Amino acid sequence: MTDTPHPGGIGRIGDLTVSRSGYGAMQLDGGSVDDAVTLLRRAVELGVNHIDTAPFYAGGEVDRRIRTALAPYRDDLVIVSKVGAVHTPAAAIPLAAAQKPAELRAGVELDLAELGAEQIPVVNLRRLDLGPGLRADGDQIVDLDDQLAEMIALRDEGKIGAIGISNVELGTLKRALPAGIVCVQNAYSLLDRRREDMLEFCVDNEIAWVPFFPLGSSFPGFPKVANNPVVRRIAGDLGATPAQIGLGWLLAHAPNTLLIAGTRSIAHMEENLRAGDITLSADMLADLDAVPGAGLSDSDGVEAFLDEGR
Repeated sequence: MTDTPHPGGIGRIGDLTVSRSGYGAMQLDGGSVDDAVTLLRRAVELGVNHIDTAPFYAGGEVDRRIRTALAPYRDDLVIVSKVGAVHTPAAAIPLAAAQKPAELRAGVELDLAELGAEQIPVVNLRRLDLGPGLRADGDQIVDLDDQLAEMIALRDEGKIGAIGISNVELGTLKRALPAGIVCVQNAYSLLDRRREDMLEFCVDNEIAWVPFFPLGSSFPGFPKVANNPVVRRIAGDLGATPAQIGLGWLLAHAPNTLLIAGTRSIAHMEENLRAGDITLSADMLADLDAVPGAGLSDSDGVEAFLDEGR
C-alpha cells in the first residue's frame, strides 16, 4: 500500500517511517468493540500508520481492541506504547506508578500478550518527573540508568524495537541519549511551550517530538487551544476548525513533530487528520507564535495524566 497518503506528511521515529498525523488510542475503550474496530480500520485506510497505546489503558482493553481491528499487523504499522504505570481498577483513580525495572518488563510482556504481537516497534519509558499527573514517591523513585538498562535488555531480546522517553526535563533526556532515544512524549501545545528547549534539542538530534495535550486539557483551569481568540480568528479566515489550527500549528512549528490526537468519533478523527492539509501563511504563523505559551499547571492531578487524548 505504498500509494496510501500520509496524513500530515511523512515523519520518522528512529528508522521507522510514519504519517505525521497518527492516532492516540487511549479513549478507544469507550463505546462498543465494533465502533472501535471501525474507527481503527478507517484510520489505517486514511494512511495512519502510527498508533499510540499503553498496556495500562483500561486494563489492556485498548490493546485488545487494536488487536481485534488490525492483527495480523501490516509491516508498516508502527505501534508505540509506554510503560511506567499500571492499571488499578479498584482505586478511585485507576492508575498507579510502576517504575521499577521488573514492572517495566511486566508492562512490555502484558503489551505483547494483549496486542498479540511478537515485538512492539517503540516503547516509551514514562517517567513521573513532571506534572500534571502521577508523581513517583517511596520505592517508586527509581534511577534512570536502572530503568534504561531494563529497556535496553528488552530491546536486545527483540521484545521492543526502539526506546522513547516521556514526561522528562531536558537534562534527563540528555542522560538517556546513549540508550538510543528515538522519540520524546511531553505535554506541549500552542499554549504550553515551556519545553521549547527540548523541542529544539530534538530537532537538532533528529528525535521525534510527540506532544500529548496537543490542544490543552478538558479539565477546569487548563487552557484550551480551541478557545484562544487568535486561533479562532485564523480558523474563521481559513474555514477550518480551531482544533485544526492548533494541530496545524504544531505540524508547521517543527518538522519532527508527530501528532497523536485521540477521539472516539470517526468524523472527529478525520477532522484531525485534515489539519495537515491546512496552509498557515507567514503572517498567521507569526500571530500564533506570538500567543503566550505560559503552559499548563504542574499540579499533581492524576486525572490530567489520564487525559492524553483530545
